[in-house]
Amino acid sequence: MSKIRCVLIDDELPGLTYLKMLCEQISDLEVVKAFKSPVTFLEEMDFLDFDLCIIDIEMPGMNGLQVVNLLKGKPVIFTTAYNEYAAEAFDLDAVDYIRKPLKMERLQQAIEKAKNKINNEKKEKTFFQLNSDKGKVIVFFEQLSYVRTSEVDSRDKIATLIDGTEIVLKNISFQKMLQLLPDNQFIQINRKEIIAIKAIRAFSFDEIVTNITNIQNGQQLILTLSEIYRNQFLKYVEN
Repeated sequence: MSKIRCVLIDDELPGLTYLKMLCEQISDLEVVKAFKSPVTFLEEMDFLDFDLCIIDIEMPGMNGLQVVNLLKGKPVIFTTAYNEYAAEAFDLDAVDYIRKPLKMERLQQAIEKAKNKINNEKKEKTFFQLNSDKGKVIVFFEQLSYVRTSEVDSRDKIATLIDGTEIVLKNISFQKMLQLLPDNQFIQINRKEIIAIKAIRAFSFDEIVTNITNIQNGQQLILTLSEIYRNQFLKYVEN
């Protein structure tokens, strides 16, 4: 399962530093960036790749409620020392509303809610849209068998569909791919390959036999299961 990528916003530096410290102790959470100014965050927002925003409400110039209205539907967790904003926060469909001083257990509960919300939204979606070497493409999850790093340009990825068609996806990381793909259908097996669960025919300690035909020799494609991803893979297939 890919990590949830979050941004943090709090105008008080001690509070922001403490929040960042707590977040960095949560294994399935990654802090993309921490902001002391909501205005600075909005200036950079379109250039950031994140799934979740954790934000203070009471801030000078622009409060957290105003910022969330500009988040384009991203999930949000509010942190605040005040009670009076709770109704407004939930009117904005906030994932959670945490009172300061923050406690790890309470923050973890909120992150778990966010994770469930994000995963449910991914499951409901049936396709992704990305740039390719032939323009924008829509790829339905059910059609996708396999994704590998391009040998021509490592920034690009080659998507193999169940009918054997290959699509060059331009300038996208595996981390971003995993954020787009539903966790219950796809898994990364080494640094250069992601496979659909439906494409797995058999596996051993370090190999995965697929039902994908190797276009070079006409035989079933066999992929490497690397040590780094082995435990994650085994846990996945055992569930």
